Amino acid sequence: MTADFILSELQSVANPEKARFLQGFFKTGPGQYAEGDLFLGVTNPVTRNIAKANKQTPLSELEKLVQSPFHEARLCALVIAVERFKKAKKEEQKAIFDFYLRNTRYINNWDLVDITCPHIVGVYLMDQDRSILYELAGSKFLWEERIAMVSTAAFIRNRQFEDALALASFFLTHTHDLMHKAVGWMLREIGKKDRSVLSAFLDLNATKMPRTALRYAIEHYPEDQRQYYLKLK
Repeated sequence: MTADFILSELQSVANPEKARFLQGFFKTGPGQYAEGDLFLGVTNPVTRNIAKANKQTPLSELEKLVQSPFHEARLCALVIAVERFKKAKKEEQKAIFDFYLRNTRYINNWDLVDITCPHIVGVYLMDQDRSILYELAGSKFLWEERIAMVSTAAFIRNRQFEDALALASFFLTHTHDLMHKAVGWMLREIGKKDRSVLSAFLDLNATKMPRTALRYAIEHYPEDQRQYYLKLK
């Protein structure tokens, strides 16, 4: 169970036509958010199957894999880390958490972030000091900012809204659409748990929110309430 072996498994099922599509879908062109990212053209279910078959891969090998130039190799390494984390004792969870934060520069697309950070960063921080999230939020690095925001999904599931609301407020003036979507998504999740909490946030902030974030946040509101908040903009 080595990085080279897993990469060879992924390469054996590569699809160049699919790779070309994915490089367009994930915005890998000059000046785009994933400029220069390379794809093998492996579907997520196949990548997950390869991860499942190699979930005992040591962290030292996962570190090599997560630094691969190929998107699917990084995804595979991160999915293995999530699966390992679920069954790990606290000491190993800390090692996986540290591995994750040590490699954030390679967790460099929205799918890599969203599929993994709530299950590692969020879950680990449930009973830990959460100041690291605010460090990531202030990093000025898009993917660390998104990790900070999306990791709060773990807290929201447990009806702990404070950090998600604080980070949503912090990111209200962010300029990137991917952060607008992340903020709106987490606010929407809060609304699913307690609509009154979301409504209180919107009453204070709807006029300042990017329209994308607002639309995401109010997606499950009745139409009359949606129109009320949209007209505040």
